[in-house]
Amino acid sequence: MASSSASRTPPLGKYLASTDKKTRDKAVKNLAAFLSDPERSQIPSHEMDKLWKGIFYCFWMSDKALVQQALASELANLLLSIDGNTASFEFLGGFWRTIVREWEGIDRLRMDKYYMLIRRFVNASFRLLMRYNWDSGSCQAYSDILTTKGGPLCPDDNRVPSSLKYHLADIYLEELNKVLAWDSAAGDECPPPAPLDTLIAPFLALLARTPSNHAFDRVMSAILEPLIQSLAPPGSEEPPSKKRRRLLGDEISFVAENSCMSGSPTPDRSSLHQALLKQVFSVASEQDTRDSNRRRLYKFWKSNLDDDDYSHDRGARCEVDAS
Repeated sequence: MASSSASRTPPLGKYLASTDKKTRDKAVKNLAAFLSDPERSQIPSHEMDKLWKGIFYCFWMSDKALVQQALASELANLLLSIDGNTASFEFLGGFWRTIVREWEGIDRLRMDKYYMLIRRFVNASFRLLMRYNWDSGSCQAYSDILTTKGGPLCPDDNRVPSSLKYHLADIYLEELNKVLAWDSAAGDECPPPAPLDTLIAPFLALLARTPSNHAFDRVMSAILEPLIQSLAPPGSEEPPSKKRRRLLGDEISFVAENSCMSGSPTPDRSSLHQALLKQVFSVASEQDTRDSNRRRLYKFWKSNLDDDDYSHDRGARCEVDAS
């Protein structure tokens, strides 16, 4: 009875951030028990932020590579141990709010381990979404966490450090590819297809509204260009590019093979290529898209149309030519 009661009480931040490793380890175990308790009450946002500040400094105190790697995985996997997706997203939201708030205070000697922690959480987030078969409500909740104020991809929040946006863009498709990877020869079961339009929507919103040319270029080279390349018809010529893409299309082959558009059956690559370009065009056409970004998105859309896209979207192309 006493242990059940203890599991419903969150570990205090001072124990999570203790200088004593045994105390921290015990606090993390208590945290896992608390979060996985289906009978615990909802944690208010301000209390979640307090809890996450303790977790942040628990990770801060970890000082050996193997310890850091194990703790990063343990913390990220808490997302999958929490009962119910709403509570999982509350925990994930606390993670991102804390990372954004504390990022500028991370010194260069600790930066790499926080990069690793973010990578682990991105991967666990995709596994969480896949557990719920990429349902629209869960994917939208994830998108909202990334793009609302306090999220790492909010285009209107000046507090979000550019380096955090860049890192998230750099690893996003890599981690999605890992989650969607499978080997039929080894008897693996094919995972459910990921709704690509919903998952990249936060980055398209950033492309539309960011005032930073550097942020625009980074998202293009890390997200949009590799996706379009991976879905392009065989033998198609790639548009000229001054900068090397951060990912090559064949490095995200599982994303290309096992993605769809939300609410639609799994399409072939050509259909997905067309649908993704339509999404780019739609974002470029939105009223709150910055004019300079609109022109660049239209240029990208136009340069990547193939023959089938051209005949299907001739009206839109004429509209862009006239603008």
